[in-house]
Amino acid sequence: MQIVPKVTFSIDVRCKVESLEREIQKLPQVDCPVWNYFAPGLYARKMLIPKGVTLTGAVHKSEHLAIVSGDIEVTSPDGPVRIKDKHYIFKSMPGEKRAGYAHEDTYFTTIHATDETDLDKLVEELTESKSAELLGGPENMQLINNRLKDES
Repeated sequence: MQIVPKVTFSIDVRCKVESLEREIQKLPQVDCPVWNYFAPGLYARKMLIPKGVTLTGAVHKSEHLAIVSGDIEVTSPDGPVRIKDKHYIFKSMPGEKRAGYAHEDTYFTTIHATDETDLDKLVEELTESKSAELLGGPENMQLINNRLKDES
């Protein structure tokens, strides 16, 4: 197990990830199952990222922990970092936006200090996103783009 020290993402890294995200949004959506866990004062969100998937994450508003189990390459302030570990733990800071490519099926879990248990409220409390914009939501850009392609 490793704990990665605090790093600061530059605006340049975030802009590059957002640019990649705009391109990914044009592609068909891939199912990334999510599981939610609650304990007093804690919320954990685990997502399965299938092998071969490129994705971007939400921008979180607060510091939290992330646990990676699998083989994924993710953005960092110093360039891409490949994580190949059963339980790689790192601290994620507010304002960071990551991109990743799963070389193998990978579980990505975030852990947050909160008493909230309503999933829609959690998205807005913890991230700069709205629940409707995330995968599966009616305002998700991938779904909107897929509908537009189907209509043409």
